Amino acid sequence: MSEFSHISVLLNEVIEGLEIKPDGIYTDGTVGGGGHSYEIAARLSDNGRLIGIDRDEDAVKAASERLACYGDKVKVVRGNYLDAVSILKGMGITGVDGFLLDLGVSSHQFDDAERGFSYRNDAPLDMRMDRRDELSAYNVVNEYSESELFRIIRDYGEDKFAKNIAKHIVRAREKKPIETTFELSELIKAAIPAKMREGKGHPAKKTFQAIRIEVNRELDILKGSIDGLIDYLNPGGRLCIITFQSLEDKIVKSAFRTAEDPCICPKEFPVCVCGRKSKGRVITRKAITATEEELKANNRAHSAKLRIFEKKED
Repeated sequence: MSEFSHISVLLNEVIEGLEIKPDGIYTDGTVGGGGHSYEIAARLSDNGRLIGIDRDEDAVKAASERLACYGDKVKVVRGNYLDAVSILKGMGITGVDGFLLDLGVSSHQFDDAERGFSYRNDAPLDMRMDRRDELSAYNVVNEYSESELFRIIRDYGEDKFAKNIAKHIVRAREKKPIETTFELSELIKAAIPAKMREGKGHPAKKTFQAIRIEVNRELDILKGSIDGLIDYLNPGGRLCIITFQSLEDKIVKSAFRTAEDPCICPKEFPVCVCGRKSKGRVITRKAITATEEELKANNRAHSAKLRIFEKKED
């Protein structure tokens, strides 16, 4: 295992967006290496609390070590942010003043070759954020039907060559299982016309993203979490979510918009009769992105977008 390192994106913007109260309770649902959490905890008094959650055992270990200096006011647990509410209830916490989700794959996960997240390192096909999970990239690549592969590469990778990529994968595995990232990467490259690969970035990028999303149920978990996290905020509390690709950002943007204005009445109705009440307001009408200064220091911040929702006051 390589040393866990991750440069926290939009760090200043997150800290400002959370509007941290010194005696508040905050939850980092994707604690990673603890970068954001470290700065949140630094702003808490002895009465404040921070709970960090991550499904990656390496992240839990690294964050626990990094945040140990804050003593009992910080607790790091292994789990999925989908279960954040039940985790908090189990700790006797009935509401929080802020949630943070920093989605996607950490620098450590990409750079640790043995995890199989990157097409730039040869490694066994894995891509599991939680290595206790049964489904891995190997299972998806070697066991999914051609139509299933086509669907996830098309929908999660948004690759226009999805059909041909799926076909190449199925043909290759008929001879022998596809076992490594380089094997898969070469198959994807062969499925895309040479003239279409020029100047378009790595040809395997979109397919690797699609398989990773499928393995980790990333979009399903995000969709299934947002409403519950908003509901568990204390009045005036904020939910900050950083996304790194358009599929995630669309989910967050739509969920925040619906939480702010859930009315389903026809527009011609003079008054609302559906009875659905607003949960609060969207703070970010336009997503917050990295400054030029941050982009120069951290190339991975280019696609980062921060959206913030504030729970309605009583």
